[in-house]
Amino acid sequence: MKFLLPTVLVFLIALCSCSKEVEIDIPGYVSELVVDGTIETNQHPLVLLSTSADIYSATDLSSYLTGFVYDAEVEIICENDTFDLELYNVADLPLQSQYKLAEMLRLKKHSEILQIPIMVYSNTFMTGEVDKEYTLHILHDNKNYLGTTKIVPPTPLDSIYWKLEPETIEYGYSWAILSDTPNQFDGYKWEVKRTNLKSNGLPKDDIFKRGRGGYFDDQYFDGISFEFFYENPMNRKDSTHLKEYKRYYRLGDTVVVKFSKMDEYVFTYYDAKLNQIANSGNPFSTPINAPSNMSDGALGVWAGYSPYYDTLYCYP
Repeated sequence: MKFLLPTVLVFLIALCSCSKEVEIDIPGYVSELVVDGTIETNQHPLVLLSTSADIYSATDLSSYLTGFVYDAEVEIICENDTFDLELYNVADLPLQSQYKLAEMLRLKKHSEILQIPIMVYSNTFMTGEVDKEYTLHILHDNKNYLGTTKIVPPTPLDSIYWKLEPETIEYGYSWAILSDTPNQFDGYKWEVKRTNLKSNGLPKDDIFKRGRGGYFDDQYFDGISFEFFYENPMNRKDSTHLKEYKRYYRLGDTVVVKFSKMDEYVFTYYDAKLNQIANSGNPFSTPINAPSNMSDGALGVWAGYSPYYDTLYCYP
């Protein structure tokens, strides 16, 4: 032992004398254009433009609103036609476009969108059509950004029905049977809204909501028919609805299901984005941007959808 200690000390001194201070040059933050655009069958296009924020930036509503971009030139190219998009105040949009914008921003109800002072790029003379490609062109700060999406043909559900959960007399999930088209990519989105009337005579839900796992593709069921169910994503204010059945539909509910298709680029973006959100508290997750279908470093997505509608009646 008396010979070991001096040897260890010599080794530690030599190790310390060989250390070198390392300086890491972290590049400064560069703001990027963020695109949140959508066009779907029989609906007008809607495009929100903003700038990305530094991770250390303020996250209050005022900072969020000042990040929107209102000085861009925006157009949509479809086949041989070019449609210029203009800035609209939300209240000046057609009612269906207001509903769609509220859904894009994941609000609870339509009236909330009228309280947010933002503007959106749109063209109220054009609507989306199935089997057509739409190229979004944005000119901002002398940079051109391009993104293309296609409104693919929708796939109807074979059937949709409500089924009581065991040991209950009034609660159940929404069930459906889907026959997937074989030998092609299919991406789907599931949204719902209840049409039951409240005591004031208005529908319980005026915009569509997406529940957990509302996006899925046919990676594991290409070309086959299968049965699946979805939870109820609506917030319940009815005190008579038991809390343990919060995500169930109740006997007597009437629900409109909006079952949309999208191309592979749009699905890949939302699938990555939702995975990021789900893993945001995981210290081992990799913080990367969701893959955009926009060019030249722009973030976000230009998304085309083809919805199919059906009605779910919650009766045995």
